[in-house]
Amino acid sequence: MSEASSKIIPFTEAASVFAGLREKKKKVVLCHGLFELIHAGHIAHLEEARALGDVLVVAITADKFVNKGPGRPMFKAELRARTLAMLHLVDYIVIDPHTGAAEAILAIRPNIYCRGKAEEKLGRADTYHKKALAAVEKIGGKTVYVGGAGISATKLMNHHFDHLPADVKTFCSDLARNYSGADFSEVVESLSDLKVLVMGDTIFDRYSYLKVQGLTSKNRIISGRFLREETQLGGALAVFRHIKQFTPHVSFLSLLGTEPWVDPLMREHLTPAEDKCVRDAKFTTIIKQRYVEPLMEGKEMSKLFSVNYINSDAPSKEAQAKLEKQIRAAMAKVDLVVLLDFGHGMMQPQLRKLVQDEAPFLALNCQTNSNNHGFNIISRQYQRTDMFALDEQEMLLAAGHRHLDFPVELNKLKTFFKAKYGWLTRGAVQTIGLSETAQALCPPLESDIVDTIGAGDAFFSVASLAAVRKFPIPLATFLGQLAGGQAVKIVGNAQPISKQTLLNSGMSLLNF
Repeated sequence: MSEASSKIIPFTEAASVFAGLREKKKKVVLCHGLFELIHAGHIAHLEEARALGDVLVVAITADKFVNKGPGRPMFKAELRARTLAMLHLVDYIVIDPHTGAAEAILAIRPNIYCRGKAEEKLGRADTYHKKALAAVEKIGGKTVYVGGAGISATKLMNHHFDHLPADVKTFCSDLARNYSGADFSEVVESLSDLKVLVMGDTIFDRYSYLKVQGLTSKNRIISGRFLREETQLGGALAVFRHIKQFTPHVSFLSLLGTEPWVDPLMREHLTPAEDKCVRDAKFTTIIKQRYVEPLMEGKEMSKLFSVNYINSDAPSKEAQAKLEKQIRAAMAKVDLVVLLDFGHGMMQPQLRKLVQDEAPFLALNCQTNSNNHGFNIISRQYQRTDMFALDEQEMLLAAGHRHLDFPVELNKLKTFFKAKYGWLTRGAVQTIGLSETAQALCPPLESDIVDTIGAGDAFFSVASLAAVRKFPIPLATFLGQLAGGQAVKIVGNAQPISKQTLLNSGMSLLNF
């Protein structure tokens, strides 16, 4: 093993290695970051950090936790570690398999934790920085801000490297003329005081993982060995969880059955104050059970088939009356109503009319799926909304013919609704956004796809907040695309998107 290679310590061994150094009275200093493109600013940072102690450790962010936008990291963690190991300033390198520095701090237990002077301005606003500072306090260490604050590796890469697709680079550089990273941060933080009601069909997504064994010899059907199962919160409930990352003033209204497993699961994710749902013993809580193969590194999830548990009849009159009362009361207290109509029974004609008549600002997503195909068409079910988003299939159904000029058809629909904003998401092609005065064509911001389910809902969640805040259409579309780009890297709705990850990605892409 070379001297440089011996500097690289597995994370699982870090606690024991550095405990031994502390026992020898060595003063351990820790730096943490991406260290993707080493430049003069990094050298100044490492020099100042090295002077503070006896041993300098650099923890670098593992590839899967780099949230700098598409094409990042340009250099894999192993190469970044080897590059740092060649510097005489650095004694040890650890690849940190976590989000943020907190876990590395708790494992290494440095006497001093160093961050760049630019981070000092963040204080405790950045979620990951806040957790790191708390970890330093917990171990009795000290945080010191070192180095210069004038060179950005991200800016250098955005200008001089080709990690960004040409259309992404053009869109982001154009947007950066009007919004700096600090401006973008302020824009996202401005969403935090919005009062929002999320309502619509709740769908529980059940993922059953199978090891496919092949075809049966007699009937030629797929044979699989059951591995495990998990239930995720989908439909309107997924949107509630996304929006809750950006504002705490959000409540949720839906129709549920009274199955014994439902309320315990809801209590894990909603407080009693947030839960405005109606329960009806005659209603079957919606489950969409997907049989899938285990996720393989670098590949999109393989889905085999799906079984749906859905009512075929409309909810009882008693349930509809309770819903009407709850909706009317809840809408009177909010700035924004976000409606997810999956066509699964909750939204009957009188409730659709109530929301259109009385919502202070209505964001509408009326979805097409295998259960309602051809019936739940947005322009047939609704006549008014302030903002809407739909996908290509839903646009084709609304237009009623196949060969479309998408911006023209989107504008027709926006005019029909007298809407202030309208979006058409076209997956890997682009997203088209229209406001009352402008148009935005935003390319996809993520090409490393795990699962596309839920990406449209994530886009819609953040775009809804941007719309009620009256953001310019390029900025609002960019925010939605960041949310969708984050969601395609998550299996289904296993977790909500992260506000901090969206902030980091957006600020990185605008760093020109």
